[in-house]
Amino acid sequence: MMKMDRGNILKQLQKIQDDMKKTQEELASQVIEGSAGGGKVVVKCNGNQEILEIKIAKEVVDPEDVELLEDLVLAAVRDALEKSKSLAEEKMSDFTKKFGIPGLL
Repeated sequence: MMKMDRGNILKQLQKIQDDMKKTQEELASQVIEGSAGGGKVVVKCNGNQEILEIKIAKEVVDPEDVELLEDLVLAAVRDALEKSKSLAEEKMSDFTKKFGIPGLL
């Protein structure tokens, strides 16, 4: 039976923790852009799915058709968040493969 070195295990766990923190910081610094209406509404978020910015072109602001603007904003937010989630899954998948941690996501 192989004897496990606690010091080595602790070092490995610390490395995993440090790398996880680095991956999370990388995700937080990534800016992902979603859009709708041919780019008339643009939403930016980070890899942690936090909305950072919303830009709306003047030509889609119509007091007579608020529903259209609402739909465009919602579509752009969903687009940005979906892209952000995909990026996070990709980064975390790379992380789990690196350390051989199945089923972390």
